[in-house]
Amino acid sequence: MKINELFNLKDKVAIVTGGADGIGKATALLLADAGANIVIADLNMEKAEILCKEIEQIGVRALAVKCNILEDQSLVDLVDTTIKAFGTINILINNAGGGGRENPFKITVDDIRRDYELNVFSAWRLSQLCVPHMKKSGYGSIVVTSSMSSKNASPNMSGYGGSKASVNHMVANLAFDFGPEVRINAVGPGATRTAALATVLTPEIEEKMLEHTPIKRLGTADDIAGAMLYLAAPISTWVSGQTIFVNGGGVQTLD
Repeated sequence: MKINELFNLKDKVAIVTGGADGIGKATALLLADAGANIVIADLNMEKAEILCKEIEQIGVRALAVKCNILEDQSLVDLVDTTIKAFGTINILINNAGGGGRENPFKITVDDIRRDYELNVFSAWRLSQLCVPHMKKSGYGSIVVTSSMSSKNASPNMSGYGGSKASVNHMVANLAFDFGPEVRINAVGPGATRTAALATVLTPEIEEKMLEHTPIKRLGTADDIAGAMLYLAAPISTWVSGQTIFVNGGGVQTLD
């Protein structure tokens, strides 16, 4: 395979959940640069529509779809809308999710359940909905956003960290169910400069993080998007069931 074919996504159709901002936005733009038509699934339609206009300037098609990943009908509608607009689905970036630090003595089972609904159940369900269309097309790649929290051990992270660890093992098992036509992998970002991190990051915390990071800077959304593109594109056609950690070679925690 020639170099210009390894990252060629021309005429492929990609859904990016949580695609209107941050890592999702960077991933959508990179996939579009590789030739894919993009569906931005997000709750913030204003940002999604603006991004679609930016993507269309690249020379591919883009569609904004309002989607709440906690509502099953919203996921069904997302897939149906994509098929009606584009006729197929080839790539799914399960990026939307959430959670954070939670004192186990100050939260309820419902709080923990929501971590899993956001990070595990929604990705599993949307994958289930998309895979038949991917198999029919003959090309399918699913990427789920995991986290360094999936393997770090920190206080007040049992819900979020546990749910992200479940993501890693989920993709390892689903690779057997979805193959050979469809691959599924995860990307585990380290500390990445996003709006979410900005709410807790201080110069002192950043300095401490970089003490244990060989590449002496925090990540950017583009750093994570590069791994997403790798797993979505033909260059990784023999990669499935894996979690790739993109973390500057180190470990960054808020402790």
